[in-house]
Amino acid sequence: MSKKIRQIAIYGKGGIGKSTTSSNLTAAISYMNFNLAQVGCDPKSDSVNSLVKGEFIKTVSDLVRDYGESEETLLESVRQGFNNISCIESGGPEPGQGCAGRGVLVALNLIEKYKIYKKFNIDFVVYDVLGDIVCGGFAQPVRQGFAEEIYIVTSGEYMSLYAANNIAKSIKSFAESGLNSRLCGIIANLKNTENEKDTIEEFSKKLNVPVIHYVPRSKLVQDAEFQGMTVIEAFPDSEQAEQYFELAHNIINNTVKNIPTPLNKEELLNLTQKYRQNYVR
Repeated sequence: MSKKIRQIAIYGKGGIGKSTTSSNLTAAISYMNFNLAQVGCDPKSDSVNSLVKGEFIKTVSDLVRDYGESEETLLESVRQGFNNISCIESGGPEPGQGCAGRGVLVALNLIEKYKIYKKFNIDFVVYDVLGDIVCGGFAQPVRQGFAEEIYIVTSGEYMSLYAANNIAKSIKSFAESGLNSRLCGIIANLKNTENEKDTIEEFSKKLNVPVIHYVPRSKLVQDAEFQGMTVIEAFPDSEQAEQYFELAHNIINNTVKNIPTPLNKEELLNLTQKYRQNYVR
């Protein structure tokens, strides 16, 4: 009997710190007796950079374009990074040349076809997925049943919450269509905006999912990335590293798997305005 692979997807608005959070999370989990893979599902192809000393690795899309679809091609795309984490970037088409989400679909299909996780003895996978628009391609980790546990990274800013709410709508739709994917929590990547924690807390309650962890803003994140590393690697004894270890522990032990209850646009706008004391109508 093949072992059960735990697979989680991290979604969030572009620029919200989704890839930074994913990489530090993966790095933290790598100390917890798991064989890990991180799969970047974004055409920017920079999800795993801080796990491989800041390099841009060869993407599945680029290799398939150059050499065709084969097991050898896919194996070439797997790079062993920090703490032996298997790093994969789906990539995408050249700018203006096709559907960005199709690169995700191709990569996931090939990973499944050639049993890549089995070959590398993977038992925990983190999918880092673009979440501004949950189109058919970027929804594939959920739609195809790869990731049944979904976490959303957000700040307390309106557009970040707006994207998070749209992602929740998609998860609700998939769940109602019979898929097993569920929203397991909100990861609050704080930007230190006004009444940010209160805003996120109320948003999460209305969404019917917990805030799994509040990640504080820290200069060490940028300092580590400047060195091509995660905080876990560059500053392992720091308070910020401890925050990521706590996030990892919370996710490993989390049992919440809910169908979210998204807000309508008016509810979301009212919520964010409620906590902006200096808002002028």
